[in-house]
Amino acid sequence: MGLKPQEYCTLLPRDLMYLSDDDFLLENYHVMCNYGIARNKMGKIYKEATEVFRYDYGVLELKLKAYEKLGLNSSFIAKVVVRSPDLLIGGANIDFIKILELLRKGGLEYRRIEKLLSDKSTYNWSQLLSLLDLFGKAGYNDEQLSELISQRPWILREDSFPKVQVEKFVSNLRHCFLFLNEINMEAYEIGKLFRSHPIFIGSFTLKKTNSLLSRLNAGKKRICEVIQENPEIMKKWVKGSKIEWLPDSGEELRSQMLKTKFFLDLGFVENSDEMKRALKVFRGRGAELQERFDCLVIAGLDRKDVCEMIKVSPQILNQKKEVIEMKIDFLINDLGLPVSSLVRFPSYLSYTMQRAKLRLTMYNWLKEQGKVNPVLSFSTIVGCTDNVFLSHNTSGNGSQDLVLYLHARQWKLHRRPRMRVLVAGMNYYCEAFIYPQEQVQTNAVICTNCSSWMDASGPSIC
Repeated sequence: MGLKPQEYCTLLPRDLMYLSDDDFLLENYHVMCNYGIARNKMGKIYKEATEVFRYDYGVLELKLKAYEKLGLNSSFIAKVVVRSPDLLIGGANIDFIKILELLRKGGLEYRRIEKLLSDKSTYNWSQLLSLLDLFGKAGYNDEQLSELISQRPWILREDSFPKVQVEKFVSNLRHCFLFLNEINMEAYEIGKLFRSHPIFIGSFTLKKTNSLLSRLNAGKKRICEVIQENPEIMKKWVKGSKIEWLPDSGEELRSQMLKTKFFLDLGFVENSDEMKRALKVFRGRGAELQERFDCLVIAGLDRKDVCEMIKVSPQILNQKKEVIEMKIDFLINDLGLPVSSLVRFPSYLSYTMQRAKLRLTMYNWLKEQGKVNPVLSFSTIVGCTDNVFLSHNTSGNGSQDLVLYLHARQWKLHRRPRMRVLVAGMNYYCEAFIYPQEQVQTNAVICTNCSSWMDASGPSIC
């Protein structure tokens, strides 16, 4: 029957001399043999569902026929009941039938489903159906569910999940997702982690993000790398556990060495004030410096000029390669200035394109009105402070000049309480919110009582 002596000793009836004296036992044994169930599997069925062998004459046969009436063939039933003998207890297991229908709709054949079931595992069909319903509510269709179970058949097993309440399990998943999001892990990496370790992640509760960041003594990027290399390390970061510092990866030291080598190659003197200033100003990894330097050379600047630019304004290397390329393209194609302008004014790369565009737009308009010096340099227009720009380029009442300028540009003003407005690179607190490039005629004046902006046709705000 497939049982070892140490297994069947405890199963033998105490009130019988011979097993053949139990008529029901032999009857049900023969029914299953005739149905196609292997004799060496009978012991497993007897061990897990002993009452099946106590059925009266004809009862077991009716139960097997009940599954056939639901559309299952006898060969499949014979193999499935060996893997899950509890299917023969009580009436036809409707949850089991529903699961089969769902998997069949997803494209799994009976032969494949049979292979997914293990003789060494037990199955709780009611819980499994609830789990599949949960996956369905999460967005999985029948095909995706079938593929998921086909790739991970252990999901079907009763012992495949940790002993944790469903609500707590889902809460743990959510908590871990928020933690990974807060340490700036890429979305595709989070998805990869959840697909490969869902049960593991839901089985424990992590400490809060701020607590982990301080106790691990590492940056967010470093923590992401450690988790990607070994997700199971998060098991050490659960609530109530003592957190140990992450081991030093040596990345910071390597980065510092690359920074030093880069600046030495540019002609900086080691340990000089100029060198210390450059190292202090630069933020980021040392490996990124050369890439950003090459970006400036490829744009058309001489290598010597770029070296001098960095000595004057080392902070320009804080810009990512893509940002540097975008600002150079804006300088050449939008502002109409040569790339050589950067040699005289490298700090341009440190300013936002919005600041440069708004400053130049207002300056050009004032120049058309004949109100400013028409030969101011690009560096003076963009680089000077807000107060200097106002004092040199307006009549003295900056707010009124800005309103006139906006009116001339036909920008629509909408009153909003205490909105911060950026105009030509200057910050103002006013009763207006600007929608640029809306071709709407409007009249705007300054309130004489509170100096706030308002529609001339509307009532005073104050």
